[in-house]
Amino acid sequence: MEKLFENQQTLALFLIFFVPGFISLRIYDLLIPSERRDFSKSLFDAVAYSALNFGALSWLIGLMRSGRLSAPWWYVSVFAVLVVFPAIWPPLLLWIRKRPWFDEKFVGVNARVWDSIFAERRQYWVIVHLKDERRIGGLYSSNSLTSSSPAGPEIYLEQVWRLDDAGHFLEPIESTAGILILGDEILALEFFRYDSE
Repeated sequence: MEKLFENQQTLALFLIFFVPGFISLRIYDLLIPSERRDFSKSLFDAVAYSALNFGALSWLIGLMRSGRLSAPWWYVSVFAVLVVFPAIWPPLLLWIRKRPWFDEKFVGVNARVWDSIFAERRQYWVIVHLKDERRIGGLYSSNSLTSSSPAGPEIYLEQVWRLDDAGHFLEPIESTAGILILGDEILALEFFRYDSE
């Protein structure tokens, strides 16, 4: 490793072609949870994202190389190119990917339908069908929770309701504080609009 950085040009190339991509990957991983990334296998991804960063900021890099910037602005620009913009790209990309027109033309943001449904944070009446053929009815609302990728599916319903044989919601279970249902027990979920009680 010491030999790798024995001259300033090598260190500069490392900073330029690894650090911005590394920052972008870390920010993306914070925003979209996934399996823990092995950065020894993501070296090429980091270099590719760094190259895209420099392509998008070529105008600023050209201005920096022109010598027209004062020393303080030059350092601010270097920080912006190496840190600020690489941190901005992932949230911007995710914002674009969540636009309705993007889903019409490209693949959606979430890896699983589970994540897409619950990302909207809508209120639902839910019937959870368990593998042992029991059904649990409940309210999924503002205090309810669900897991997201890469964790397995789990759901916390803030209220548990009695169901009749036809699956109609009768009344909340007395003193209900909700129920946590683990994903390996879930066979299916049925959703009903909250206003259709």
